[in-house]
Amino acid sequence: MDHVRLRQILSQFGEIDRIYLAPEDPEAQVHRKKAGGFRGQLFSEGWVEFAKKTVAKRVADMLNGEQIGGKKKSAIYYDIWNIKYLTKFKWDDLTDEIAYKSAIREQKLNMVMSAAKREKDFYLSKVEKSRAMTEIDERMKKKRKIQEESGSNAEPAQIFPPRVVRQFRQKTAIKNEVSQSKPGLSADVLASVFGGS
Repeated sequence: MDHVRLRQILSQFGEIDRIYLAPEDPEAQVHRKKAGGFRGQLFSEGWVEFAKKTVAKRVADMLNGEQIGGKKKSAIYYDIWNIKYLTKFKWDDLTDEIAYKSAIREQKLNMVMSAAKREKDFYLSKVEKSRAMTEIDERMKKKRKIQEESGSNAEPAQIFPPRVVRQFRQKTAIKNEVSQSKPGLSADVLASVFGGS
């Protein structure tokens, strides 16, 4: 049932101001279409604003739990109304909730997009490093080939200087001479502390 059909059915009970129908979950829609179900748009729930509160209360009491009806060939003929009157509910509350949900959805989408961008940048940087390394290897091969053709008897150590290994002087370890360096306590000091004679 879309908003046009809903307005057509409920307008016979009283004047309707606004209607909002929440679309169904996109994943559920994909599964339904794959299974060969209804190809159009379906809605999970909806809000209807009547011009008068008394009419809204009366319609909610009258139609709740009743069969929708209409033409028997209609797909919604046997469906049952599930209507509730919401006290102290403003239309702004609904729009705020919709805006909040859309903001959360957009934030999640931005997070996914930024994560994908970081992964792409990381991958491209690794590809660029790999390309640079292959170019370096190719240049080294060309240098070796040119030196071999020229017949130079240069040693490989001259072509590629050896890697410098730095050595640092280490301090010598202190021997365990604790018992010799520590002076012993005299018997006089111990006697005066513990009151012995």
